[in-house]
Amino acid sequence: MFAKVYNTEIKIDHNNVDGLNRYSSDLMAEYKQSIEEGLDVEKYKPLFEAVSSLSNGEYKTRMSDVIYEMVINANMQQGYKYNEPSTLKEIKALRKPHSFEASMPDEKTFRKKLLGAWTGRACGCLLGKPVEGIRSNELIPLLKETCNYPMHRYIFSTDITDEVCSHYKFHLKNKPYADTVDGMPVDDDTNYVALAQKIIEDYGRDFDSENVATAWMKYQSVFSYFTAERIAFVNFINCIQPPASAMYKNVCREWIGAQIRGDYFGYINPGNPEKAAEMAFRDARISHVKNGIYGEMFAAAMISCAAVTDSIEDIILGGLAQIPSTSRLYEAVMKIFDGYKKGVTVDECFDIIHSAYDEHTDHGWCHTISNAMIVTAALLYGGGDFGKSICCAVGMAFDTDCNGATVGSILGMRNTVDGIEECWKKPINGKIHTSIFGVGTVDIEKAVEKTFEHTKF
Repeated sequence: MFAKVYNTEIKIDHNNVDGLNRYSSDLMAEYKQSIEEGLDVEKYKPLFEAVSSLSNGEYKTRMSDVIYEMVINANMQQGYKYNEPSTLKEIKALRKPHSFEASMPDEKTFRKKLLGAWTGRACGCLLGKPVEGIRSNELIPLLKETCNYPMHRYIFSTDITDEVCSHYKFHLKNKPYADTVDGMPVDDDTNYVALAQKIIEDYGRDFDSENVATAWMKYQSVFSYFTAERIAFVNFINCIQPPASAMYKNVCREWIGAQIRGDYFGYINPGNPEKAAEMAFRDARISHVKNGIYGEMFAAAMISCAAVTDSIEDIILGGLAQIPSTSRLYEAVMKIFDGYKKGVTVDECFDIIHSAYDEHTDHGWCHTISNAMIVTAALLYGGGDFGKSICCAVGMAFDTDCNGATVGSILGMRNTVDGIEECWKKPINGKIHTSIFGVGTVDIEKAVEKTFEHTKF
């Protein structure tokens, strides 16, 4: 009987395997990613296209492996103008400092700030979650049709009639609308804040990247992770450790996944954006490279700054001061910042972002840079008003729940929980549902107490 088992021929179903490693199904995304990184692969475009067009199977997988080897061994393009390292030492060497007047809050105020940050992240995420994946050509008409344009409130289930649904290709039924939830529903944006708290609980403030990888495997299933994170998770299982786990067959290595993971490191380092960014780096490098890493460092540093200043400009510039000034992310964020200072309107800013990145491709829609531009725009044009800012973030489309969550976290920290109107807080009901093993539903006030314990205050 055992001989029969042992002699059974093992066959790999390449159609199903690709659902986890996705490399062979996303070769054109790899091509675009490589070009943007400055790799000299343009001459291989016909090969990328030819292999991409093949039917799924062993031959396509093997040819994709050949392409991967070409990518990792490719030379840089002549005259490439960006310098984008993925090591902390090199990143620090390319920063442009920004100093500003900071005022450390007293303990009572800081606790309110932490409560605002946790709550604000949930509010922004809930605002964007029902329309995650919709494109602006449908989002804007939907908002207009439901009397919510410019966006100024949650979308409710009562907005989504059969007649409304008939006008859009995007699936609108059975979404987590604000009037149908009991707390923040499970979402990766909020999972990561609770997961970061577990990492600090388990390993302390001096955790390393390997600790993060271990925590990922310990506390969540692979299906709780997406894009770059899921690829990295599979790499961990296959004994590919950080930082190699961020690169190996990872077409999503500069996508938004890390940018949504850095909030907690900002929470526990008020007024110390460098430390917040350094912790974010340790987290990001397990799944991302270059601008993917910078996105998390940028977000964490902004939140750290938001704890000690009300100046939106200083929050943004303080975040930028922690990433290479020679990077595409820095350049893109400064384009939004400088445009705002020169009088570019919010509608014009919308057009600038949408002309630079194509939201109709996964690579454009889910990229760190496109979404960091939206976060920056929402902070500037929102003028410090919580509701206006998260609505601006979601109303610009792209990754709606992620951007709403990041802006909500920053403004919640800046404004305190008292600066978030009740209409935004009520659906959250003081709790966040997670998919984290052993955590389940997070009581926000209790999470804030743990956060304070982890703070070097």
